[in-house]
Amino acid sequence: MNRIISITFVLFWFASLGATLQVTAQDYTSDELFVLARQAAFDEDDYPKAITLSKQALEISPDYSDIRIFLGRIYTWTDRVEEAREAFRYVLERYPGHEDASMAITDLEYWNDNDQTALEYCNKGLSEHPGSEGLLLKKTRILNNMKRFDEAYQVAENLVERYPKNQDARSLLGNIRYDSAKNKIGISHDFSWFNQKYPDHLHDSPWHIVGIDYGHYTKIGSVIGRVNWGERFGNSAFQYEIDAYPGLAKNIYAYMNVGFSDQSAVFPRFRAGLSLYFSLPKSFEAEAGTRFLRFSGDTWIYVASVAKYYKNYWFNLKTYLVPGNQDISHSYTMTTRYYFGGADDYWKFSFGYGLSPDDAISVQSYVSDYRLKSAHVGFGLRKSIKRFNVIGLSASFINQEFQKDQKGNQINTSVTYIRKF
Repeated sequence: MNRIISITFVLFWFASLGATLQVTAQDYTSDELFVLARQAAFDEDDYPKAITLSKQALEISPDYSDIRIFLGRIYTWTDRVEEAREAFRYVLERYPGHEDASMAITDLEYWNDNDQTALEYCNKGLSEHPGSEGLLLKKTRILNNMKRFDEAYQVAENLVERYPKNQDARSLLGNIRYDSAKNKIGISHDFSWFNQKYPDHLHDSPWHIVGIDYGHYTKIGSVIGRVNWGERFGNSAFQYEIDAYPGLAKNIYAYMNVGFSDQSAVFPRFRAGLSLYFSLPKSFEAEAGTRFLRFSGDTWIYVASVAKYYKNYWFNLKTYLVPGNQDISHSYTMTTRYYFGGADDYWKFSFGYGLSPDDAISVQSYVSDYRLKSAHVGFGLRKSIKRFNVIGLSASFINQEFQKDQKGNQINTSVTYIRKF
């Protein structure tokens, strides 16, 4: 009798436990299960759990499109491609051109190197949502990857006009220009005028620097050759330079420079430069580098900067450090750009303290232990015209010591024209 009662109690306990578990699972709504699934995916990095919870939610609400698209994206991230396609198609069959589903399946096909299929899904989504910021950006990337540069440029230009704060679109527009135009030729003229407080040989003889350069974009980055002619301190000379911007790794690229001249009164006889640029989260970029100049003596310069994109603005704070015999000379410049179009369309404003010997407009001496003081402010405009033409105009005002306790004012202007092809 006691055995029968014990067995009955055990069976009742298991039955109650199963009922409790079933009630617990059924107590969640599809929305609550969706929240749990997102937490499992994003907070816990537990994709199998997220898939299980999403399926449970879809059993309750099979036509809940947001959950099914989320499930499809989880499948995409875990390389379950066919299951992802099935999830996205399920939504698109019921809601043709659904914006989120169109973006999700476009990503899936694009990431799996199916550009044409990705473009078809993207176009179907745009037929229902012609102003979709996300779909327009994806279409631009696909067309650019397919090397249909003219179409990609038109879509990107339309996207930037509609959404001028979209930094990804503006950056992509610039990349399309470079991808479609592998070459560029530029010409520039820099002019410096000194007021009467400067010695006569400076006040009576303004400086001129004229430069011609040719650049070619390669698979590893752009390479630029440049010839400068300068007239400074009553002397004239040529300078020959090569710049390179190789990509080193994801989110890391370099600036490399080497140059020669035969007249140290105008240009350094030899110059070299190296900087590393790091793309950081939240649209930040950092630079660290060095410059070497050989005039009558050798000068080492250390460079550091931090930059930030914010909406239509780009901010950059840069410092140059020049070690001396007794101390370190330092200069700081803050530059702001306001973009009103593509990557070559912006206003520029800058101000700072101190000048670097790397700056061709500086008249300061870096051979004495006394560090001359200076302050500067400048503004400029850069504008693209009919895609392959770029003009640049800038001006700056400098108040600087040219000798200890003797200051003068200097005005500089610059004009640049670039033709891409």
